[in-house]
Amino acid sequence: MHAMTQSPSPVAASAATHASQSIELGERGVLRPGRLRWLRACAWATLLFFLVAVPTGIVTRLLGSFWPKTDEPVQFAVSAFGALVALGIYTLAVRLGERRTPSEIALRPMLPQLVIGLLAGAAMFSAVMGIMALFGLYDIQPTGPASAWTPLRQALQAGIVEELMMRAAILRLLWRAFGPWAAFAVSSAIFGLSHLGNPNATVLAAICIALEAGVMLGAFYALTGRIWVSIGAHIAWNFTQGYLFGAAVSGITSGAAIARSVPNPAMPEMLTGGVFGPEASLPAALVCLVVGLSIVWMAWRAGRFATR
Repeated sequence: MHAMTQSPSPVAASAATHASQSIELGERGVLRPGRLRWLRACAWATLLFFLVAVPTGIVTRLLGSFWPKTDEPVQFAVSAFGALVALGIYTLAVRLGERRTPSEIALRPMLPQLVIGLLAGAAMFSAVMGIMALFGLYDIQPTGPASAWTPLRQALQAGIVEELMMRAAILRLLWRAFGPWAAFAVSSAIFGLSHLGNPNATVLAAICIALEAGVMLGAFYALTGRIWVSIGAHIAWNFTQGYLFGAAVSGITSGAAIARSVPNPAMPEMLTGGVFGPEASLPAALVCLVVGLSIVWMAWRAGRFATR
């Protein structure tokens, strides 16, 4: 994927062939046409966000407390169950609140779109680290075999739960309220700002994450009408970053990893991301923006920005 100009097209084209549709914004229940629909959509987005986040967090922490944190396979199973709880809560809430079956998490296209997302996420982050190594911004050294349970658990939970909250709820319902461009801008800003509480976070880190994940992951959703590609890309990006390269993930120092990536202290932090990790760097922002804007263009050309 130096490939910054070549990868987007095959990935996007593949995604478009697997049961793609325009985003189903919702037309019934709390989103029925009429007075103050924009306000109802915003209120529903806020409620849906917390309906997914709070019970999922409680269930995961409560169940996880029954086993030692060192029992990694069990903790992985707990997090996977928590992700299923999040999907179940979202499905039930949309059925009751919007009186529809949520096509954005339809099961039929799940597998092919997840695979596409996983490949895209791994390729994008590998491209970022390739650029970093090529220009002497990072030193990457293999460290040998390591358990993948915890990095995979963290990536899985973040990928599923955050995409439900940020794309399926926030982006979609802001789109319903204000249209696609405002939805992309505001949801990306919210996603970036939400990382300011992470260790070693800076304003630059928040801006980079907003540009990287906010645009790119939202673009995959806009193109396919489902969040599976976004989920796959999110999971693979985090897992590749933390486990395969051993870099800090959103400011959180990686644990088990098969390599260790250290930024060159002689280089400016805006080029390396500093202690926050590669996500706070210009190379990561540029790679994701090229991919994201290419997918946005393809979605627009395919008529995906029409409301449904």
